Amino acid sequence: MKVIIGLGNPGKKYEDTRHNAGFMAIDKISDKWNIPVQQHKFRAIVGEGRIEGEKVLLVKPQTYMNLSGESVIEVLSFYKLTPDDIVVIYDDLDLPCGQLRLRLKGSAGGHNGIKSLIQHMGTQEFKRIKVGIGRPEPGRSVSDYVLQTFSAAERPVINAAVEQAAEAAAMWTREPFELVMNRYNSRK
Repeated sequence: MKVIIGLGNPGKKYEDTRHNAGFMAIDKISDKWNIPVQQHKFRAIVGEGRIEGEKVLLVKPQTYMNLSGESVIEVLSFYKLTPDDIVVIYDDLDLPCGQLRLRLKGSAGGHNGIKSLIQHMGTQEFKRIKVGIGRPEPGRSVSDYVLQTFSAAERPVINAAVEQAAEAAAMWTREPFELVMNRYNSRK
């Protein structure tokens, strides 16, 4: 089984915010592959289904971003999986809005959701699909910025990026992640 995890914050208040790019990607995968994400398990909302014959679990942790690792470790423990069986989709301040970057491993880079995953899994070695959200203007608070919705000008750009992130995650269910990285990291 492959597990695709999207990071974000639960509730209507955060639904279309920059920090919820991971949840947006899970919703795209859910729609495209007809995998309802409605079950409440593992302190998350999950959906089980198939992508081109491969069994997958879609996960949207409901622990709030900073505690995402608590939910993810429950999923791994229950299914007896390793970090090699997951890919995590999340927002990244250090990438321009709409740009993707896929990585096999790495540090948290200041992202509290990723810090929580690393802390709970005890490793930095798990696949990531980062969705660029850009940085706030100088003097603006990062925490306020990530909890804001996208501007009208950014909306089509982020929608395209979230669509690509969903495609990349689906491709990983049937191809080695290195091939997925080669394909999607070359796009700008």
